[in-house]
Amino acid sequence: MTTIACPRIDQFLQFYNALSGKNLQSLQQLYHPQVVFIDPVHKIHGRDALSSYFSHAYERLAHCEFIGQDKLEQDNHGFLSWRMQFSHPAISKDKLIVVEGCSVLRWQDGQIIYHRDYYDLSEMVYQHLPVIGWLTSKVKQRMANS
Repeated sequence: MTTIACPRIDQFLQFYNALSGKNLQSLQQLYHPQVVFIDPVHKIHGRDALSSYFSHAYERLAHCEFIGQDKLEQDNHGFLSWRMQFSHPAISKDKLIVVEGCSVLRWQDGQIIYHRDYYDLSEMVYQHLPVIGWLTSKVKQRMANS
């Protein structure tokens, strides 16, 4: 198997595995001031707004780790599929949750100007909540049997 060098993707993965509520100022190193960040819940414009989002997201997060899988980097575009393992007291009482996803990235002036994450929000949150989780699993079962 041939390993393709993807230094910016590797830096991105290392950055996220080191990120915590205590070092959010490091976002300035990775993200362009005009970054657009999109995930299944948010569309955020600008590094300051992104910093506020992460400040809230990491406030009570007990553990978060990204395991890189497939990656591709060409010119100013990048792709990384990942497995995220995290625990949060508000979701499943700090039980470890595993979510598969991917990130699409674009760089400008050496920093990320566009970051879009794709993942199943149900897999991340809904299925771990008591009533909503039960309802989500019933809907998925019904759809699978149709």
